[in-house]
Amino acid sequence: MVDVEKVLDEAGLTNPHVRDYVAYWAGVTGAERVEVVSATDDERLLKESLEAGELLPVTGGRYYSRSYSKDTARSEERTVVATSNPEDKGVYNNWKPAEETVKTLTERMTGASKGKTMYVIPYLMAPVGSPLETYAAGVELTDSRPVVQQMIRMARVGIDYINNLADPSSFVRAVHVTGDLPNLGQGTDKDQRLFATVADQRTILHFGSSYGGNALLGKIAHGLRQACYDGRASGKFLAEQFLLLNIKDKETGEDFHVVGGFPSASGKTNLSMTFTPDALGDRYEVSFYGDDIAWIWVGEDGKLYAFNPENGVFGVAKDTNEGSNPGAIKGIEEGSGAIFTNVAYNEKTQEVWWEGKTKHHPDDLDGWIDWKGEKIANRIADELGDPWAHPNSRFTIPISRVPNAAADYNEPAGVPVDAIIFGGRTRDREPLIRAIGDVAEGVYDGLTLGAEATFAAEGVEGQLRYDPMSMRPFLAYEEGDYARHWLKIIGEATDKPAFAHVNWFQRDPEDGHFLWPGFRENVRALLWLKAFQKGEVKGRETAVGVIPTQEELDLRGLDLPQEDLDRILNIDVERWKQEMGFREEHLNQFNLPEEIWEAHKRVAAAIDEAAQG
Repeated sequence: MVDVEKVLDEAGLTNPHVRDYVAYWAGVTGAERVEVVSATDDERLLKESLEAGELLPVTGGRYYSRSYSKDTARSEERTVVATSNPEDKGVYNNWKPAEETVKTLTERMTGASKGKTMYVIPYLMAPVGSPLETYAAGVELTDSRPVVQQMIRMARVGIDYINNLADPSSFVRAVHVTGDLPNLGQGTDKDQRLFATVADQRTILHFGSSYGGNALLGKIAHGLRQACYDGRASGKFLAEQFLLLNIKDKETGEDFHVVGGFPSASGKTNLSMTFTPDALGDRYEVSFYGDDIAWIWVGEDGKLYAFNPENGVFGVAKDTNEGSNPGAIKGIEEGSGAIFTNVAYNEKTQEVWWEGKTKHHPDDLDGWIDWKGEKIANRIADELGDPWAHPNSRFTIPISRVPNAAADYNEPAGVPVDAIIFGGRTRDREPLIRAIGDVAEGVYDGLTLGAEATFAAEGVEGQLRYDPMSMRPFLAYEEGDYARHWLKIIGEATDKPAFAHVNWFQRDPEDGHFLWPGFRENVRALLWLKAFQKGEVKGRETAVGVIPTQEELDLRGLDLPQEDLDRILNIDVERWKQEMGFREEHLNQFNLPEEIWEAHKRVAAAIDEAAQG
């Protein structure tokens, strides 16, 4: 059996609580070797992974990874939050009792890393010296070398982060065991996978996957679920699945920092990494802080502050191209060290491809394998239209590779939050942007955030799949308490942010074309919000918020049909009346504070009044 004490001595790991934790789980999992890693080990580990065939080389010093074919995305139904308090049970968090969950996972992990190396990854999910650093330290144990390489790109990894803790016992204990992937019964009633955040023990136990969202435990499990719980338990902060960006006015020097929640496929990553529209580039500059997570708190000056706890980008490859996200394309170019997961790969030319990268896949099929590792040239007729890359294929890069990364993205003090926006993909109902007047109505809007789902088969055309604050898969406790915590944190700020709802996806009901060009042009809507917050424009009052007038939007360089502009700068009152019924049904699931119900009643009354003329 491995001499864990000797390994930790040689690595210089001195924190006694971490040492005990590593020794315990090395014994449970039966790992043959233990290795403590840091970011400086990346080059060596990459070489070892290439030699072992765990990674394949991509042109320009980049890498290709393929996970097991039944292990290609987060599994919400197998992901739970466990605590010792049944009152933490919510509608969406898959709550389980802590004692029972730890027992089950310990049994499944026992001996499951036999013959493997247990890698010890000390990490920090915050800039060093931040006011939330207490909640940011963690140690992930994993038996997967590619997971180490992804974590090195996604977090700050190094032994000093856990040796120098003010409280040596205050770190998240995260254990990832891959398991025997072909024999776990994925999707059956004998499914052995289980991914648990034992929030009141600050412990994360994930068994049965090697895919990013299930295996990079510093990211979703710590950065969102655990931090969501810690934020409420401490009463100090919010941890949200939010983007964070800045728009700088180069003429005045003013900054406008925006955080925002968007459900899946609603444009969050593209907005977070956007550039300024060409016609406005001389005046404004957009900077990237993060595409996926923001921790938000009230500073001593009464302002709301935020930072992205991650150190990298784990982006969806599908439909990422020069038009949709030029920043991402620049970030993953040759020399970036990017890791691509579950895209198509050419074994001869060492190129990668995914749907949407170009208009058409390469014509020459020689050497190309799909996301399952099967030769595309060997496909039978019925398979010719199958995707080359998995729809959830990914790229991983450090933030430093993003071309417009903010110079202060690693600033411990964070940046002031000027606006909180929500946006869901809807073909009607939601205008381009609407500003929301008060905190309770802003929180209410976030709790009723949704994007279109296909409900036609159930006879409910146009109903949204609600995703509160875009946190539906990541909530760590009951939704009513979550709403109260939001009201508390934002309420403590003496300098309140603006709230707004955006929608880039309105379509013409006749021919289906998008009414707004989207992508970098979306910055124009945020510039209006900036002007509205400063009192430079007044907009037009509607039942659901203040909407820009056409004259207030900076449309230089755009040539849009007047009828399209009229539609995106208006609301459909009848559709909103229908929506309010759906919202009430959604909200009735939760034990919400009275402030949220009062906000709902105000909006409903305003819509009824508008409908009456």
